[in-house]
Amino acid sequence: MERKWWKEAVVYEIYPRSFMDSNGDGIGDLQGIISKLDYIRDLGADVIWLCPVYKSPNYDNGYDISDYEDIMAEFGTMSDFEELLTKAHEKGLRIIMDLVVNHTSIEHPWFIENRKSKDNPYRDYYIWRDPVDGHEPNQLESVFEGPAWEYDETADSYYLHLYAKQQPDLNWENPKVKEAVFQLMERWFDRGIDGFRMDVINQISKDYELFDQYVPGKDDLGRTISNGPKAHVYLQEMNERVLSKYDVMTVGETGSVTTEDAKKYTGFDRHELNMLFSFEHMSLDKGDMSRLEVIRVPLGQLRAILSKWQNELHGIAWNSLFYENHDRPRLVSKYGDDTTPFYLEKSAKMLAVLMYMMEGTPYIYQGQEIGMKNPYYQSMEDYRDIHTINRYNLWKDQFDLPTLLHFFGKRSRDNARSPMQWDDTENAGFTTGKPWIKVADSYKEINVKQALADENSIYHFYQKLLKTRKQYDVLLYGKYELILENDPNIYAYYRKLDDETVLVICNYNKEEIAMPDVDLSHAKLILSNYEDQSDTLRAYEARVYFLNKQRS
Repeated sequence: MERKWWKEAVVYEIYPRSFMDSNGDGIGDLQGIISKLDYIRDLGADVIWLCPVYKSPNYDNGYDISDYEDIMAEFGTMSDFEELLTKAHEKGLRIIMDLVVNHTSIEHPWFIENRKSKDNPYRDYYIWRDPVDGHEPNQLESVFEGPAWEYDETADSYYLHLYAKQQPDLNWENPKVKEAVFQLMERWFDRGIDGFRMDVINQISKDYELFDQYVPGKDDLGRTISNGPKAHVYLQEMNERVLSKYDVMTVGETGSVTTEDAKKYTGFDRHELNMLFSFEHMSLDKGDMSRLEVIRVPLGQLRAILSKWQNELHGIAWNSLFYENHDRPRLVSKYGDDTTPFYLEKSAKMLAVLMYMMEGTPYIYQGQEIGMKNPYYQSMEDYRDIHTINRYNLWKDQFDLPTLLHFFGKRSRDNARSPMQWDDTENAGFTTGKPWIKVADSYKEINVKQALADENSIYHFYQKLLKTRKQYDVLLYGKYELILENDPNIYAYYRKLDDETVLVICNYNKEEIAMPDVDLSHAKLILSNYEDQSDTLRAYEARVYFLNKQRS
């Protein structure tokens, strides 16, 4: 296994709008991030992934970019960004940016020009279709609900938007588009950034035949719009033209991928991406959607999916290890147990062990390390996410308000976007002004100040866990071997490298259960979420053992 810095790194994701506000306008900013660099470094992270900070009208909170070469005024200036980059590097932290090049904003100069006329030089930068019988060219849906086509009167044509109508899709079949993207990537690398997280990167290639065949309610939208026929061609070209010239890391956001797809996108011999985000384990909380039911993620399904990715990518490609991000609910509210402070703490620690002892690069989302939970907003007025609001408008005549609030309280993207909880003062120490989105009511009990003061906090456990990962090569590069694969309560596996073996045992439930029958005769306990030891596995208990060379 070839050693690479990005394989051994720990990534901390920042959603700038909600992280730290330095000027009292209620919106997080770059100076706010600068003020917290020591906190991130002390946690044990090596890399900061910044969600988009480019100039944007914010229809989708920065994922609709109007200028790739400038900073959103609410976040600061390019000078602020350069200061952040310099100070992060001085502290041993790398910075990766969000690359959003499947689409732009409707306010990007390319789109402003291209919609002027059919013979405009920028017309082919985007994807246009003529009306069919006076309607959309096909039935393709947007990920954010409604048609994926928007009519433009000036052009008497429809443009494609796989997401919001304010996010028109770029036409990657136009060589000028590719060249423009490659050049902007080079300029950011030349500024000194250390890599890119690539937004919906497996959707830059379009399969127009599939688009025309799509039937709402029958076909899988994710599979229809993802992994188009030229996706690998474009990424190999990107790698050859740009990525191969720099010592950087890349991770692709790739919905609707299989392990076989992952081997193509991230295989060590493929020259495309370093790793990707697979979301196969992220939708296991869906119950009966006809009733908007949400369930706790079942252990059996989670174990089967994670094991598949561990086993099938080992030695061929590299895994990303994550539960949370800016689009997903909080870890303890989805996979764990946030019903009491005790269960929240124990399940948060257990879940960290379960995931981050595996092979791959860990990703931690802001607030995860202190056990932030879903805010459970009690009014639709508290939500800001365009996807949530679109769904509410679509469903409000079909479901009553309590049902909708329960569903969004479990699955809305805003669950990850409530402000970072720094202390127990007003607005959780996030801002001295009015926050752009409501602070979660839990900030009095769950905050960084409290976590730093408590040596048994989730934060300090994450510190210990991340330090432990880096102490043992077997935890970085060892092969994963599942055991007890049908146990209803326990997730257990070995990591093995040469003559080193580590055993991970996690009780996924709150019931106390018997210890499994495993050989611990030459075992040294190196990590646990309980201070004392017991003959049984208690609620959400996790243990990591190092098995020395004498083990047969």
